[in-house]
Amino acid sequence: TLPQTLHNEIISVCKSSVESRGCFTIGLSGGSIPKFLSTLRESFDQRKVDPRFDKWHVILADERIVSDTDDDSNIKSLRESFLANVEIPENQIHSIDQTLLSDSGAVAVSYEENVKKVLKLGGGKIDCLVLGFGPDGHTCSLFPGHGLLTEQSRFVAPIEDSPKMPPRRITLTFPVLNEAARIVLFCGAGASKNSILKDNFASVVDLGKDTTEIYTNDTATAYKVTMNDPPPYPCAMVRPINKESTGAKFPVKWLVDADAAGDLVTSSNL
Repeated sequence: TLPQTLHNEIISVCKSSVESRGCFTIGLSGGSIPKFLSTLRESFDQRKVDPRFDKWHVILADERIVSDTDDDSNIKSLRESFLANVEIPENQIHSIDQTLLSDSGAVAVSYEENVKKVLKLGGGKIDCLVLGFGPDGHTCSLFPGHGLLTEQSRFVAPIEDSPKMPPRRITLTFPVLNEAARIVLFCGAGASKNSILKDNFASVVDLGKDTTEIYTNDTATAYKVTMNDPPPYPCAMVRPINKESTGAKFPVKWLVDADAAGDLVTSSNL
């Protein structure tokens, strides 16, 4: 299943990170991601791997500027589905400052400091980012045509005019997504994601420097794909540079279910 494939990836990266750096840094989105993570502890148990949750440091890939008790809050969803069931120290779960909610810019500046601290712990990179992508091709809170797509300096930026409610948010930017991530795992379920995947991918290819990985259907079949240029959507603009010899061979993996994949691997554009 898609959650199990995601779990296998996280377990692998977590084990390697703790062994090599003594900690595991992970960035999480909202949407369907919290639900996918709800049985991660059980997957660690089944694999007989100690998750070492005391070594985890969690940041948010994006967050809505709302109370952490609001149903729109990503941290609320993550706590209810995943974080409440694992022993990650509270001071290693980085949510937005609730005292700054009236000032989006201040929330972003404050949260960037948290991100920088976690990056320092991870040797300058986030070990793993788990992201979703919308039927409009957005990821994090980076939306098609928005000015934040060209942000070059800030690691965290505020957005006041999100086309998806609620409008006030903060988001990681491409300087983090592309320059400070060891691996990015995109997760997508449902037929609404199929057209995004088709537009993103140019062809199925053998292993090569310009390839990424996509896992499709419930048997987790792996395909190597090349990305279309220029990227048609924000999610396709996520192309991390991983120059570490110990880094993932494919810094981006797309983990999708059968409905999202559709006829992807037999389509004429692949």
